[in-house]
Amino acid sequence: MRLFRWADSNISILANIMPIFFMALLMGTRSSVFARQAAEKTSSVSYHNNIWPILQARCQGCHQPASAGGKLIVTAYTSFLKGGEHGASFFAGKPDKSPLMAYLTGTKTLMPKGGPPLADRDITLFRRWIQEGAKDDTVVTKDPIDAEHPPIYRAAPLISALAYSPDGSQLAVSGYREILIHHADGNGLITRLVGRSPKILSIAYSLDGKLLAAVGGSPALFGEAQFWDPISGKLINSVEATYDTLFGGSLSPDASELAFGCADNSVRVISVPDGKQILKFDNHSDWVFATTFAIDGKHILSAGRDQAIKLILIEGASFIDDINTHTSPERCLVRNPTKDQVLCGGDDGIPRLYKVFRTAVRTMNQEDHNLLKIYEPQVGAITAEAFSKDGKMVAIGSESGIVNVYTVDGGRVASLYGQRGVIYALAFQPDGKRVAAGGFDGRVRLYDLPGGKLAASFVPVPLIQPAVRQVSTSK
Repeated sequence: MRLFRWADSNISILANIMPIFFMALLMGTRSSVFARQAAEKTSSVSYHNNIWPILQARCQGCHQPASAGGKLIVTAYTSFLKGGEHGASFFAGKPDKSPLMAYLTGTKTLMPKGGPPLADRDITLFRRWIQEGAKDDTVVTKDPIDAEHPPIYRAAPLISALAYSPDGSQLAVSGYREILIHHADGNGLITRLVGRSPKILSIAYSLDGKLLAAVGGSPALFGEAQFWDPISGKLINSVEATYDTLFGGSLSPDASELAFGCADNSVRVISVPDGKQILKFDNHSDWVFATTFAIDGKHILSAGRDQAIKLILIEGASFIDDINTHTSPERCLVRNPTKDQVLCGGDDGIPRLYKVFRTAVRTMNQEDHNLLKIYEPQVGAITAEAFSKDGKMVAIGSESGIVNVYTVDGGRVASLYGQRGVIYALAFQPDGKRVAAGGFDGRVRLYDLPGGKLAASFVPVPLIQPAVRQVSTSK
């Protein structure tokens, strides 16, 4: 009986206490919410932490240097402040008089154009930021990597680009944030061209060897074209073109223009070396991975994931032709140095050679009129291609790690083995007696032709050796 009386008593006490306990818990929770809301209302809005991420996600697609809608660029605070064709974007301390707020709220043309409006909370952030003085609180930090402080490697990065100098004495190799210039035989590093782009996806020398152009960038951040003096090792100019990595750079025959493909489905041509945009071609429907100039320098060809090889007249940005029948996403496109012929390759693993200019009348039957040659299927998707300087041989690399060398007519010259993983870059030495290959495993391999014997293999970046751990044998 005592046990039951004790239980009844304590249950009664608990019944009286629990409502108080839960009420205190609820009040504490509500207090923390109110405190957080109060803090949100009292803390200043940060341009770097609050405003810039919204601009980057919702606005810079139409308001960037390469596509400045309304002549407004929002990719940097200074250009954002300057405004566009109608004047300043905002006036510090005066949100109600700032054109930006009129566009965001729809008082003028609602922005972002063609997309959903900003959430009310984001509009409130812009209003508060302007009211609080519209300050730029971006922290500027010193880049730890430069020419005096080049990248440090503990492992070899994959090789995505290779190019021989026109005289055949040097081999340029992509690295992390740099291009490494080696002696052509692999017997030593000559110089390091340290830039900003983490990825260098394409390297090209001018025919006189006085200019080296590279394209690359950082995914989802910026695309960059670099122009170097390979003799002095000095950067002539660096140009940001889009807000994603650039692909498939190619120099015009006179080296006055550089073409490249973009992840925004465009093909662009800029002048060398000032980087002024000459052409923006938007006829592709997917990423563009490769470009090349026709011999006349007035036309360019482009290829990408939409399976099309497009012929474009630079003057007037005129679309001329799809020179191929769409069969597979294209990853590679290179031109015969001596003729208007292009070799393409992609996901289906079948290399195809096309003439650049159509000579047969187009019909509705999808005939592949420009097709000159189909080479034997490769093992895996084609990831790299190159022509010899005399236009008589082609090298084709794939995801299998095998490189096959053919005469332009299709006869196999050699099969090159030894690469571990995907082949991303190929280059013929100008005399045609050697092929350089690089890819996933981070080693450059040099093969003699016509036999295909491995002549040299080296890691192009200087590696830091791990410290040897000392093991004590004392007890």
